[in-house]
Amino acid sequence: MSFTYPKHEKLKSQKQLDLLFSEGKSVSKYPLRLVFAPVELEHEEKIKFGVSVSKKYFKKAVDRNYYKRLLRECYRLNKSILLDNLDKPYAMMFFYQSKEAMTFAEMNEKTVQLFEKFIKEI
Repeated sequence: MSFTYPKHEKLKSQKQLDLLFSEGKSVSKYPLRLVFAPVELEHEEKIKFGVSVSKKYFKKAVDRNYYKRLLRECYRLNKSILLDNLDKPYAMMFFYQSKEAMTFAEMNEKTVQLFEKFIKEI
């Protein structure tokens, strides 16, 4: 299992984003939230993944970028949980929804719990 986050896994398509927010479902483990929707993807891909941190909670771009980096790293390290249990492709968006700061270790633990909750949901 490679721990990478290659370009073809990044959620960039406006069509997929619109589908995600119009028909997607969500699971949360405070302060993290995962919005997901099944999609049709080319090739052998199973996941399209994006991250977001709201300007409402972190006014400075430096802070938002820091938490986005942490979210991407948590996904990268724990994506095997998702890949091993998915039977069809999904588009996913990962949100950080709190003003409170979290350490990487806490965020990583919450990410694992969130991914396990997602697997039970589908």
